[in-house]
Amino acid sequence: MGGYIPVNETEKALMLQEIGLKTVDELFAQIPDEIKIKRLDLPKGMSELEVSRYITSLADKNKRFKTIFRGAGAYNHYIPSIVRSITSKEEFLTAYTPYQAEISQGVLQSIFEFQTMICELTGMDASNASVYDGASAAAEAVAMCVERKRTRMLVSATVNPMTLRTMQTYCHGSGAQIEIIPSKNGVTDIEALNSMLDDTAAGVLIQSPNYYGIIEDAAAIGEAAHAKGAKFVMSVNPISLGILKTPAEYGADIAVGEGQPLGMPLSFGGPYLGFMTSTAAMQRKLPGRIVGETTDVDGKRAFVLTLQAREQHIRREKASSNICSNQALCAMTAAVYMAAMGPDGLRQVAGQCLSKAHYAAERISAVKGYSLRYKGEFFNEFVTECPTSPETVLAKLEHEGVLGGYPVENNGILWCVTEMNTKEEIDRLHDVIA
Repeated sequence: MGGYIPVNETEKALMLQEIGLKTVDELFAQIPDEIKIKRLDLPKGMSELEVSRYITSLADKNKRFKTIFRGAGAYNHYIPSIVRSITSKEEFLTAYTPYQAEISQGVLQSIFEFQTMICELTGMDASNASVYDGASAAAEAVAMCVERKRTRMLVSATVNPMTLRTMQTYCHGSGAQIEIIPSKNGVTDIEALNSMLDDTAAGVLIQSPNYYGIIEDAAAIGEAAHAKGAKFVMSVNPISLGILKTPAEYGADIAVGEGQPLGMPLSFGGPYLGFMTSTAAMQRKLPGRIVGETTDVDGKRAFVLTLQAREQHIRREKASSNICSNQALCAMTAAVYMAAMGPDGLRQVAGQCLSKAHYAAERISAVKGYSLRYKGEFFNEFVTECPTSPETVLAKLEHEGVLGGYPVENNGILWCVTEMNTKEEIDRLHDVIA
């Protein structure tokens, strides 16, 4: 791919001449002189080789782990080489959300394919073109549920804390209320939920598998929500849907989640994408871009933006959402990953995550002082008690080149296992903490 090449002095002069100016300073004449930087005290320039050596020396200060047992919202999965090969093509990599969208049929088709696959994965009827990340997807789902007479959103205490904070930030501005459903034994307390549900409840949001890795009783929670006329929102790990029931099978009105496991590297936290799906009854409330399939004047297959509220773009103060862009490249990455893996591949990945996580739980629990904190069924994450400071244990693992689990409250460690972890790595993990 070609690099970014700035304009030269001749081209600058021609552009200034075209707009009737002589210098760049005239272009910024409205900016007060006192806030302009007169001179940058830059060091002497370096050659390409010197820059390369310097950047490499900085990169060497980072510690990269080949063995990872940490999840908590971002997961280390194998990415087939074809994913990077396709998405790094220049025509895809440089494409941004088009403002005259229908003229960019290729971009719209890639988004349409992503939407289709996400609907197949979740079992839901409609999907948007992806939002910024899983946390913003959950927050946008809250906005979809809140109505004039129903302003209380009940959110399980077992959702990812960062997702919860994002929802609270969104609701601080909109006036909606987030109320926390207590947890019990690592899962949503359904008795407490029933006591909180009334005619002012807009919806119930849970995460399953939840932050502690436990699979929630989504069917019972969904039934309780619907009995009081509230919407039911599920936040899910897309890889888990290779073997677990879909949100649609649990009766969810909206399903959201973090799309990072679908072909995106960890990348120090992003960029990722959030996926959002809903039933047909809720599809007109989906925020952001939605691509639909139609035919053109010649009867050929074509793609258009559809079901959008223009208030998102031109009357933002009246909009239920202000997201009017999408993570197009990340969405394409997810689509290429799902196409490359296929249903059988996703099922195998999910199966390996499940079986290896249970093996790791057995091995860790065999060490004195370590035991599973919660007894519920889990997918690829689980919490163990820790007989000493979790930070001490994790520092020891780091010294051995292993990124251990994530410390949680009351001296617990949240471990994560994916298909990337081998039996030998799990056995070595056991030996080190023993």
